[in-house]
Amino acid sequence: MQNSGFKALSHPLRCEVMAQLRSGANTSEELTSVIDAAWPTVTRHSNILRDAGLIIAKRQANTILYRANASVLVDAANTLLSLMGNALQYIGR
Repeated sequence: MQNSGFKALSHPLRCEVMAQLRSGANTSEELTSVIDAAWPTVTRHSNILRDAGLIIAKRQANTILYRANASVLVDAANTLLSLMGNALQYIGR
């Protein structure tokens, strides 16, 4: 995952979207009902997450279904674990 993914996760509302998508795919309407924000706000933040590759958006009739992009999230977790390991090695010296 590139810096854009970590930057996308720097906003609390986008973290809420990601937390909601952890349980499965949601429409923007479903996300709006769970997250305390207006539909345009949720859609804007979802688009930022999509552009960063963290979520996948699929149109179904008149709505868009969002789901987490598991492969990118695994990559992000591995990157963080690697950074933590490097930091622990540095601290241990």
